[in-house]
Amino acid sequence: MKLATLKDSTRDGKLVVVSRDLTRCSEVGHIARTLQAALDDWAHAGPRLARVAEGIETGSQPTIRFHEHDALSPLPRAYQWADGSAYVNHVELVRKARNAEMPSSFWTDPLMYQGGSDSFIAPRDPIPLADETFGVDMEGEVAVIVDDVPMGATIDEARAAIQLVMLVNDVSLRGLIPAELAKGFGFFQSKPSSAFSPVAVSPDELGDAWDGGKLHLPLQVDLNGKPFGRANAGIDMTFDFAQLVAHAAKTRPLSAGTIIGSGTVSNKLDGGPGKPVAEGGAGYSCIAELRMIETIAGGAPKTQFLRVGDVVRIEMKDKTGHSIFGAIEQTVEAYNTVANG
Repeated sequence: MKLATLKDSTRDGKLVVVSRDLTRCSEVGHIARTLQAALDDWAHAGPRLARVAEGIETGSQPTIRFHEHDALSPLPRAYQWADGSAYVNHVELVRKARNAEMPSSFWTDPLMYQGGSDSFIAPRDPIPLADETFGVDMEGEVAVIVDDVPMGATIDEARAAIQLVMLVNDVSLRGLIPAELAKGFGFFQSKPSSAFSPVAVSPDELGDAWDGGKLHLPLQVDLNGKPFGRANAGIDMTFDFAQLVAHAAKTRPLSAGTIIGSGTVSNKLDGGPGKPVAEGGAGYSCIAELRMIETIAGGAPKTQFLRVGDVVRIEMKDKTGHSIFGAIEQTVEAYNTVANG
């Protein structure tokens, strides 16, 4: 099944079940008003929502038109958002660009940070930018939403807890990251609100592209209408989602509705750094990775970070070319502190 949250007069929106082709939807307030409410009672709500999804496809369920522009992020706010860095190739490039050795533990122990989850951006709403010197960047990722996960969960328990899959643009302010990390306390100001795909889908919708922990399809990242990244999310993923969920639950239980991100999707090419799409490579899911490769090759980056007016689009299509999650499409806009404050 495919689930979305439509904008209404409340901050958490209203839950709908969406058709496989993303054209129609059914309101399901009689089952759960919001996606979080459904997740809180997933053992009962999940099967009922699945029956609605089946009814939409057979024509027995009343529907209305579904428009991606009307959708909030599936969870407009969440109890927890933890983002991993499962593609160690990406981490390796970051450190190589600044001539820093990468600890061997990075290949066996996942990196993860806890992001702000009280306010996510709708998938078609703009990215607000207060200052271009902050160095705003997109990060195309895959994310999962879990049911309750006990502390110390096994890999199998973690895998069984994955209920929904979606895409994410983990917005980053690259210009603020070095100073924050130098304090030794991690990200905060450099990780503003993220945006998620219009639709979250149950793993069974993904067919053989989902192996229980990885999604084996290209993540399409476009910048200003041109292909920027086509990295396959199932390739070069050092830690799968079951491992990431288990890692997050090592010392705490995870509440139903917790979101776990994959980190920036990144592919190698013949064992080395990837190449741009225009040069026959898989490209990149963030600008920082291209800048790292430029730095390694020429001593300095050439590509600028996002500017006001730039448009980012992140989408994933199935093997027949149909959009699975809908598209995250965002324009960078100048944030007016007077008008918004």
